[in-house]
Amino acid sequence: MKILGNIIWLIFGGFIIAIQYIVSSILLMITIIGIPFGLQTLKFAVLAMWPFGSKVVEKPSGGGCISTLMNVIWIFIGGFWICISHLFWGILFCITIVGIPFGKQHFKLAHIALVPFGRQIV
Repeated sequence: MKILGNIIWLIFGGFIIAIQYIVSSILLMITIIGIPFGLQTLKFAVLAMWPFGSKVVEKPSGGGCISTLMNVIWIFIGGFWICISHLFWGILFCITIVGIPFGKQHFKLAHIALVPFGRQIV
């Protein structure tokens, strides 16, 4: 079921989302300051390619104060708007019964889009 869900996800927008995250990652990595943020958007791209069967968990080390500081900066740079867009799509998909699994994947993406530092995809 995971494979079928991932294939349907890719066909109906997941591939486009992943490409957008990869392009934004490349643009962020142009500057030295943007490299940590570019690495986080690569996490989004991986999750956007195969969301079914993947989980977002906190890293065992956590990251501490640096993770918290980077998450606060990330929220102001654009994480808030990415989260809002995934919440919008998640709610839109959850209107229909068929779209509920895809809405849940957008909610998973919204969670990691808000606070990506200190999280990993398993």
